[in-house]
Amino acid sequence: MSDSLAAGLNLAQLEAVNYFEGPCLVLAGAGSGKTRVITHKIGRLIQSGLKAEQIAAITFTNKAAAEMRERAKKLIGRPAKGVLICTFHSLGMRMLRQDGEVLGLKKQFSILDTDDVTSIIKDAGGGTDAATARQWQWTISRWKNMGLNSAQAAEIASGEEEALTARIMARYEERLTAYQSVDFDDLIGLPLKLLQEHDAVRTKWQESLGHVLVDEYQDTNATQYEVLKCLVGERGRFTAVGDDDQSIYGWRGATLDNLKKLPVDYPNLKVVKLEQNYRSTSAILRAANNVIGPNPKLFPKTLFSELGEGEPVRVVDCDSEEHEASRVVARIQSLRAEGSLQAAGGQYREWKDFCVLYRANHMAKPFEKAFRKANIPYKVSGGQSFFDRAEIKDLCCWLRLLANNDDDPAFMRAVTTPKRGIGHTTLGGLGTFASQYKLSLFEALFSHSLSSVLPAKALASLNEFGRYLNDLEYRAKRTVGAEDALVFLKDWLKEIDYEKNLYDGEDSEKIAAAKWTNVMDFCEWMAQRCGGQDDDEAGGVITAPLKTMLEVVQSIALLSTLSEREGEQNVVTLSTLHAAKGLEWPHVVLAGVNEGLLPFKMEDDDGHNTDDIALRLQEERRLMYVGITRAQRTLAVNWLRRRKKGRDTIAGLPSRFIAEMALSKETVKEDPREKIKALRAEFAQRALDAAALQAASQAATPATAKVPAWE
Repeated sequence: MSDSLAAGLNLAQLEAVNYFEGPCLVLAGAGSGKTRVITHKIGRLIQSGLKAEQIAAITFTNKAAAEMRERAKKLIGRPAKGVLICTFHSLGMRMLRQDGEVLGLKKQFSILDTDDVTSIIKDAGGGTDAATARQWQWTISRWKNMGLNSAQAAEIASGEEEALTARIMARYEERLTAYQSVDFDDLIGLPLKLLQEHDAVRTKWQESLGHVLVDEYQDTNATQYEVLKCLVGERGRFTAVGDDDQSIYGWRGATLDNLKKLPVDYPNLKVVKLEQNYRSTSAILRAANNVIGPNPKLFPKTLFSELGEGEPVRVVDCDSEEHEASRVVARIQSLRAEGSLQAAGGQYREWKDFCVLYRANHMAKPFEKAFRKANIPYKVSGGQSFFDRAEIKDLCCWLRLLANNDDDPAFMRAVTTPKRGIGHTTLGGLGTFASQYKLSLFEALFSHSLSSVLPAKALASLNEFGRYLNDLEYRAKRTVGAEDALVFLKDWLKEIDYEKNLYDGEDSEKIAAAKWTNVMDFCEWMAQRCGGQDDDEAGGVITAPLKTMLEVVQSIALLSTLSEREGEQNVVTLSTLHAAKGLEWPHVVLAGVNEGLLPFKMEDDDGHNTDDIALRLQEERRLMYVGITRAQRTLAVNWLRRRKKGRDTIAGLPSRFIAEMALSKETVKEDPREKIKALRAEFAQRALDAAALQAASQAATPATAKVPAWE
């Protein structure tokens, strides 16, 4: 192993990086350098003779994939560009684009977002309300993550409600096939079907991948595990990196069973534990180890740190949510003031050094109010995605329709945005006709028989839209490179008069202008990808210097944010515990750590058996552990004496997890207001001392006698 690839790795990390003989499980505790291990192992695999194109590193978010790509590029250089670094869903999309035709999928299939799925399921249920449709959607998603289709779901359905949901699922599957569309769950389920049912496809992928690395392995669901098994085959050339103590996504299908299965399915599994934490002080890690201690252990480990004892973990009791918010403001102000006293030693604290974590989104409001009042800049993590904005979804539907004319949800949005005199009656007639003849809406509007069910004026409007879309698709196929792409996009927006549509739809010109700015950002961003200037988040690697507009459009549904365009903001972060996983801050406050909030509603679980409640409590304890281990230097844990529950105010109890931290009674109590008073007094005393020193210095300096100028 070269010096550059071994530099800075501890013994356990070196063991993980250098093991190639078979399957490897790296148990990476919080802050133990798991991304470092993955990137160094990629470098080591290339150094050992494996081609970069034969290595895949799979993670769970575009952001994590982008970070890993950047770190691999810095460590390895040019060869890293050939490595496939992407999310599970991006890999699934790549597999379906290449081989999905054996399942009846066109290469230009569409990927539906959550709103599209809700709309289709609502229609499949006979036009029910959105809330019921979302309940069906969650159940269908859970079944899909278990690897079940509608027929299998019907067999295991418990009660009439689940039986109804299974019937809705069958209609939903029919619509997806008709629309040549898939949802996000299908990007895992359909590749598994490909690999399990088609030997040639499975052999092709196994031979093309010499080693697979999986990040955040504890977050995989049952279907993802089966996909991994099919990809690596009996040779089992993979490295799974995860931490059973940070498994907090059970509610969306992640299962610790995948960790339990590994030693059974791969008896020669090599297990390496990373227990040295490079993030937190010993005081913080001790609290974390104590909290997670009561949970049963698949692979026991204890984190340790060489960063010193550090500040004790503080427990702050608050009278109410508003009182808690004011105390957090005081804590942030006191730590910043304390930092400015130490600024000469490089300890100055910026706003971005602080984070407030809570169990549920609604808990952010009191902090937002208090921060605005105190002029503290902040951001709420997990806010609206760029691609969730209405104006961007409008444009994406148009572009989706170019890539897949059979995408009916995209057709419905594009044909009515901007409005073109095609109303609900016309679209209803078109929909009925399309269903009767098993056509997509786009195909149906060119049918000669359509004139028998629609008036001439309506038919003319539909035909005009269809002809324009065909022309747009023709131009998109021939638009290559960033400069041409930007011209194409701006011409298109001008042709459909989209800017006017935005201003007509908003009472405020300021809001309309902001939306138009978003549209221009979107156009520039799309053009960059046509020019090959950025890594392609959907596929992981750019395989050609330039792309056509149509090629870029086909991956658009997987791209959820324009975060690479945003610089790091110097603001305090407000975030849920789930959204904070994988992140870290020097100073962290855990807010609302009360029974009923964290752990969440354990006392209200009537109807759940004892085993289910025990499993939920274990996951809540892991969530507390994740929260504690986000902190680098200081940690405060708040609880409320009285808290709101609906419209009522109830007595609050500290979470059982506070007692489990086993903190020293002498050191945990803190009143930030008293700390601020002490700091102000110290500032004042320093000012007095400086003034006295200056006065004494002046008094000790003798007056200089004036000398005539001529002398």
